[in-house]
Amino acid sequence: MRVVLALLAVAAVAAIAAPAASAQATAPNPHPVTHDGPTGRYMLDGAWLLRVDRRDRGAGQHWERRRSAAGWTPVTIPNAWNATDRSESGFIGAPAWYRKDFRLPSRARGLAWRLRFDSVNYRATVWLNGRLVGRHAGGFIPFTLPLAAVNRGGVNRLVVRVDNRRLPTDFPPTTYTHTNEPRGGWWNYGGIVREVYLERVDRIAFDRVVVRPSVPCPTCAVSARLITVVRNVSNGRQRVQVRANFGGLAVRMGTVTLAPGGRRTLSRRIGISGPHLWTPATPFLYRVTFSAAAGRGGRLTTAAHYALHTGLRSVRVRADGRLLLNGLPVNLRGVALHDDIPGRGAALTEADRVQTIRQVKDVGATLVRSHYPLSPAFLELADQAGVLVWSEVPVYRMNSGYLFASTRRAAVDLVRTNVLDQENHASVAIWSIGNELQDTVPNRVRQYIQAASRVAKGLDPTRPVGMAIEGHPLAACRGGYGPLDVLGINDYFGWYDGQVANRDDLSPYLDKMRACHPSKALMITEFGAEANRDGLLTEKGTYQFQQDFIAFHIGVFNTKPWLSGVVYFPLREFAVRPGWDGGNPLPQPPMHQKAVLSYDGTAKPAYYDLQAAYRSTQQYPAPTP
Repeated sequence: MRVVLALLAVAAVAAIAAPAASAQATAPNPHPVTHDGPTGRYMLDGAWLLRVDRRDRGAGQHWERRRSAAGWTPVTIPNAWNATDRSESGFIGAPAWYRKDFRLPSRARGLAWRLRFDSVNYRATVWLNGRLVGRHAGGFIPFTLPLAAVNRGGVNRLVVRVDNRRLPTDFPPTTYTHTNEPRGGWWNYGGIVREVYLERVDRIAFDRVVVRPSVPCPTCAVSARLITVVRNVSNGRQRVQVRANFGGLAVRMGTVTLAPGGRRTLSRRIGISGPHLWTPATPFLYRVTFSAAAGRGGRLTTAAHYALHTGLRSVRVRADGRLLLNGLPVNLRGVALHDDIPGRGAALTEADRVQTIRQVKDVGATLVRSHYPLSPAFLELADQAGVLVWSEVPVYRMNSGYLFASTRRAAVDLVRTNVLDQENHASVAIWSIGNELQDTVPNRVRQYIQAASRVAKGLDPTRPVGMAIEGHPLAACRGGYGPLDVLGINDYFGWYDGQVANRDDLSPYLDKMRACHPSKALMITEFGAEANRDGLLTEKGTYQFQQDFIAFHIGVFNTKPWLSGVVYFPLREFAVRPGWDGGNPLPQPPMHQKAVLSYDGTAKPAYYDLQAAYRSTQQYPAPTP
């Protein structure tokens, strides 16, 4: 039976994947949204086709429904197919099919091509011209697939099957209540929710490019380590010469000979005279380029280019638990973000990202946090704007019973991929390996913390590693956090019931955390209260209660000079799940309404209180306590 289903699936894909002679193929866009990366990138934007299968049960049904070309809806990418569906089935998800016809920008035989997806939620299966290209699981994490069956002179048909139905072992997980209601921390938007790129490869590929600055203090000598990993993707031996240019300074990286498929790492350290340091107030970026020339004899021709923009800055934790930027202690003020725009869901446009950065800056924040890696395009904007990023993988509230060895390995792979993808962004300050794992820190959680921290520090020894935890009195002095440099505290004292019902417990709890973890940087990674109406100051869910909540908590934070930062959760409202109330007596599910900006961007009264508090705080450099 499995063989029959497999054959039917192949037939189904063939039926929709072979481009007709009259197919209207578009030329890839040579102007990518992101500026950092290899040259020879083209955006696969413009017209796509979408078809959603809410009743998908098996490959046989795929075949019956896909013989016809009817039923496809024109869309543009990025796209979340359930962006306006607030039903339970819209949250749970379904398979959806995306289709795109295109022609290659060049017919040259010596070129190879590959596809990069910045985010597909959640499981992607990709075909080109009826042939399987590859599979990937995991939203919010970019992935690249080589294209072997490319049609160099004609039309290529790309087909992507996306399935956003989640499992308890996925990141983030979806579980169900005893009454069979789905749980989740934010709306499960399915689709190709970030940009797609076609990348040209000519003999040599840059598998990794790193610019790693060293800034011990604002007046110290500054240097940078340049690292490249080059790979021969041709069928013959290649002599490869790599050069770099750092803001006008030419650097010879070296010359190597590579067999087919061979890789080599080249590294050089350079001193930088008259450095312009990157800070939130002065986000100066240097343009850095790498080029590889290749050949089989004495004559080498250019094969690959890579460009990025880097800032000279350092982030580390001092022995007394203070987070340092360029050797100076910080007192950051930040906001949490979720990719969720009315009518588009998680499929943000570049204009959406620009608006978000403006909102972050307007409220006076110098730090942003999300429960998952933000898009490469957003990180470039953060680099330019001087906004630091707590970069977190979506290992979110995982039930320890599902943290099997295989699940832990998959979670560690998320950390690895996130570091490799974001390591050159000056804005990225902290690698966060998760959020609100079981606060008793059982053995499986400890094993994950150890493995994830080891991988992050092994790949990037220059940034601290952290994790966000639930803040409540019984969890103040848990063990198991030894490998971490930063602990993020999610503070809802005075909002939720139970251990955090009494807001007066907040100050002694923070003092206890400081006493128990004196060498770790402590930050408030969440605090907030729902607000959707006018009412009494003592009534949860009112604008007045939210204002009083913020004033009280910021007042407590200001008495703790050892805190390295504070993040309000969140800046703008987003959809969570059907039935969400957030502790609000009069909720408006599925909306999360702790934000100081409504879903449409309208400011609540507390926005101006938060803005005044943030703008009046000296965030960098902070006074030494």
